[in-house]
Amino acid sequence: MSAMIEVANLTKWYGPTLALDRASFSVEEGQIVGFLGPNGAGKSTTLRILTGFLPATSGQACIAGHDVLIDSLAVRRSIGYMPENVPLYPEMRVEEYLRFRAGLKEVPGSKRREAVDRAIKRCWLSDVRRRQVGQLSKGYRQRVGLAEALIADPKVLILDEPTIGLDPAQIQSVRELIRSLAGKHTVLLSSHMLHEVELTCSRVVIIAEGRIAAAGTFAELRENLADRARVVLEIHPGDAGEGPAEIARALGQVAGAGEVSHKSVGEGWLRVHVTPSGTADPREALYSVVAQRGWRLREMRSEVPSLEELYVRITAGEAADADRPAA
Repeated sequence: MSAMIEVANLTKWYGPTLALDRASFSVEEGQIVGFLGPNGAGKSTTLRILTGFLPATSGQACIAGHDVLIDSLAVRRSIGYMPENVPLYPEMRVEEYLRFRAGLKEVPGSKRREAVDRAIKRCWLSDVRRRQVGQLSKGYRQRVGLAEALIADPKVLILDEPTIGLDPAQIQSVRELIRSLAGKHTVLLSSHMLHEVELTCSRVVIIAEGRIAAAGTFAELRENLADRARVVLEIHPGDAGEGPAEIARALGQVAGAGEVSHKSVGEGWLRVHVTPSGTADPREALYSVVAQRGWRLREMRSEVPSLEELYVRITAGEAADADRPAA
């Protein structure tokens, strides 16, 4: 497969504010890729540069082999863009609006009706095709926005928060529609919700504070997480009488132990989380300390952090570069 979207060292300054800091990633043909990050991370700025709405300060971006800056008209012919707040004409009827947009996108007159019918069918708008856009629910307006992005059958679709403001049923409907585009179109989908991206996309690019923090498939992210398993112990001091702080301090001094946290789980029991230092496995040494101190142990297990925890740590700037999948 060839890359349909290529971003290399993309940088954007708004006066003294750095919005994008040498961002680099690629999206292969036919993939649906989630562009994930918290609000203000640089997602919308990246999408606006890719779609020709903003110039980059430096770096390069290419869509379907065309440079966004040098060949912007060819880029715009190659993409369908659905912004976060879809700009619609509320007084126009759905099919009228789509026919109007097809003309602006240079769909030949002889093929315009077919293109409108195809977009209406794909986005499940048949029941409302003759209704005014302003009379539609938020979910239907999102579908109209997606139909508009699809009207010229572009190679690349760029969708900025396509499910924002929708109820659960509408989110599921839009999600199924986007998934149906896999293989036929290359899709870059921006969101700040990991759960939404995981259900829709096969690959993810995570941006934080203007920099690409991680990129890969969800399987690659999970494989990376396996190396960061922490040890969970449930301990009761028994007759020894040590307090929680003393227990945590003793376990933290074990070879291979890194960060230690604890909380009470009732009736004198303490749940302790021990994050290994580097690639060490401190379980045997931890058990030895428990046995030597005469503490009661009712559980010891390895626990792999969830994707949500990894996402939070990455976007908070806490994940080390060595722990991130390569882009």
